[in-house]
Amino acid sequence: MDVNGTEIKTVGFQRFGFDCEVPIDVLRSLYLRPHYVTTSSGGLTNGIFSDENAKEEEQHARFIQGNTAYQSKSIYHPDTQAISYTTLSRFPPVKLLPPYGRKRILVTGGAGFVGSHLVDRLMLLGHEVTVLDNFFTGSKTTVSHWIGHPNFEMIRHDVVEPFMIECDQIYHLACPASPPHYQFNAVKTIKTSFMGTLNMLGLAKRTKARFLISSTSEIYGDPEVHPQQEDYWGHVNPIGPRACYDEGKRVAETLTYGFHRQDGVDVRVARIFNTYGPRMNPADGRVVSNFIVQALRGEDMTLYGDGTQTRSFQYIHDLIDGLIALMNSDETRPVNIGNGDEFTIGDFAELVREIVYKVQREDGVEPQKVNIVHKPMPTDDPQKRRPDTTRAKEVLQWQPRWTVNMGLEEMVRYYKAKMTEGSI
Repeated sequence: MDVNGTEIKTVGFQRFGFDCEVPIDVLRSLYLRPHYVTTSSGGLTNGIFSDENAKEEEQHARFIQGNTAYQSKSIYHPDTQAISYTTLSRFPPVKLLPPYGRKRILVTGGAGFVGSHLVDRLMLLGHEVTVLDNFFTGSKTTVSHWIGHPNFEMIRHDVVEPFMIECDQIYHLACPASPPHYQFNAVKTIKTSFMGTLNMLGLAKRTKARFLISSTSEIYGDPEVHPQQEDYWGHVNPIGPRACYDEGKRVAETLTYGFHRQDGVDVRVARIFNTYGPRMNPADGRVVSNFIVQALRGEDMTLYGDGTQTRSFQYIHDLIDGLIALMNSDETRPVNIGNGDEFTIGDFAELVREIVYKVQREDGVEPQKVNIVHKPMPTDDPQKRRPDTTRAKEVLQWQPRWTVNMGLEEMVRYYKAKMTEGSI
């Protein structure tokens, strides 16, 4: 059920002359598909699994929801800690668009968390999608189910280097987004933000493609205004450990509007607030993945500071709706895309713990007692973070549909399945 109590059967919308509505069960079958792997406990007999696998097969079927014809089954061998991957026998059905309605879309960072969900949506809608990724934080497995499809192409490339292609739209998402990743090589991070954006804007200028950059709520820094609206210029430490990302995105926005004013490039700027969902890297150091993985393992949940700092969390499907709506609208000003429901980190940790307990009990597992422990606050960590989404509601007719509880439960099940598989 969405925030209004209506059952969610589809994600997306038909707006601004662009239809991006797809059934939620088909989308789920893509991102949950690789994570209920059949264990080779009894092996195969004439191509048929033994009775010992019946329960796993039943659990797998819950998530693929009638899309068996488009699924592959990877086989996990616990005795040798090995996994046998298989490819899809048949691709999921995609819309058959006429040539004039089919767009050539480039997604940089398309093998990452947000990019892979965007790619799934655009592919199901029938468009031609090219993914550009250097796999620093992305992974081939997030989009491998599309490899071989005539509408799909994946290229290993670093956006710091120029790239030539013909395209109609560019979603520029390439940049590490979690603190451990973007602080790992601060110079590379700011180089990616500046040079990568410069190269992609140059491509948009040449091809006359519409260009959308995924900016971030981090451009507001540790804000003195609450909630943050797009007209607020931010409060950022330009020499702190987070500056490589914060200032990198700020200069990327400056560059974007430079091309817009000087060269007439058609640009869109999405300021993304905290987002979570399946395919999030469990080791990326972000609060949602940290809490869920620690609770599932029965470890103490690590809370930095006293837990009074606040965050707002949106589910991945809401973000993808917002990005597609912005790309196809006429809005050239920056737009906040986030969920206005604000939590203190302390309250959020307790909510995650409760949902993990709930899922474990539903699966017949008695939860281990999990404590919440406090550690020192990282440098320049923002105290408050909540978007003012008035502009998105007014110009995009967009607002979040997924409640935090719904999204967390799906993500807990995703990570739980990954642990069962042995990949976490």
